[in-house]
Amino acid sequence: MTATLHTAPVPVEDTTDRRVVRRRLGPGHRIPFAFWIGPFLALAVWSIGSATGVIKPAILSAPWDVVIAFEDQRVNHDLLGNVLSSLERSAIGLFLGVTTGAVLAVISGLSRLGESLIDGPIQIKRSVPTLAIIPLFIAWFGIGQEMKIITIALISMVPIYIHTHNGLRGIDGKYAELAETIGIGRGEFIRHIVLPGALPGFLLGMRFAVTSSLLGLVVVEQYNAISGIGHMITLAEQYGQTDVIVVGLVIYGIFGYCADSAVRLTGRKVLAWRKTLEG
Repeated sequence: MTATLHTAPVPVEDTTDRRVVRRRLGPGHRIPFAFWIGPFLALAVWSIGSATGVIKPAILSAPWDVVIAFEDQRVNHDLLGNVLSSLERSAIGLFLGVTTGAVLAVISGLSRLGESLIDGPIQIKRSVPTLAIIPLFIAWFGIGQEMKIITIALISMVPIYIHTHNGLRGIDGKYAELAETIGIGRGEFIRHIVLPGALPGFLLGMRFAVTSSLLGLVVVEQYNAISGIGHMITLAEQYGQTDVIVVGLVIYGIFGYCADSAVRLTGRKVLAWRKTLEG
């Protein structure tokens, strides 16, 4: 009688590419120039609607009329100066807002005392639209450049604070326990664990801050501005130049879309270590 030899099954290594599985179950492969597909589709619908008469010129100027108005503003008016003036206001205000919001978020996120002093006022400010405070800013700072920059800074500070603070408080407490176990100091803990852990929240806040800064820019440039895209739109409104108004709106849209795309691309690069559905 022959004995049958039973051997334990040899474990087979799972060679499935996790990235392939993630892409199969997730959104799928990246589409080249995906950022621009939506805008070009909207432009195509706008052009077809204008050419067929579905979109009346009195409602929205045709794209080719907007191009003609753009060229007229570039040649016969100071379009470049208006663009640079708006970019300067937006950049300074955004820088101040981002810096202030990030610093306050770190102080509030890493200190109970800081949170008790900072978080409450920020949350109250969050519920009060910044644009509603503009009359007070005019009374305090006048209607010059200072008021405009402070308004943009304040309106962009809130999303940076909110999302960075949430990112800080969302870090797993096990990292703090591990840091204490191996004897890492507070400075190293903040530099190597806290700040990288809060980076996704900060970048998300940046996307909202960029949009908010442009929203503030649109409004403040209508208050006694002598230059800027908002000033150009205000003059066009007075003279009934719909095509020039659309030129300004398109420029605002390009500002916002390019800035948002830059933040998204930066986030994809600096957060490449995260395994997400987007990767």
